[in-house]
Amino acid sequence: MDEIVNAVCLHMSKRHEVPVDSVEVELLYDEEQGFSAEVWVQGRSRFIIEANLKEAIMQYMLTEYDQRVFPSQITLDVEDEIWADIA
Repeated sequence: MDEIVNAVCLHMSKRHEVPVDSVEVELLYDEEQGFSAEVWVQGRSRFIIEANLKEAIMQYMLTEYDQRVFPSQITLDVEDEIWADIA
């Protein structure tokens, strides 16, 4: 879960050209809506959907681990917390 939050923080900070420490993330799961996150960038709240989460994970994998990952390889799941499995 921590790495998903890190991925979203880094992705949103690059996208909005703000420092990483000005981004906060809360991962969410709803049976009807699926996976999403509420993101605060410099105090402004916005919601991102599962596709945006996967995009952030893809960028994170490339920059942090030098691995190219595609959305079809990423599976999000929830038990006690939200986690990602990369095939």
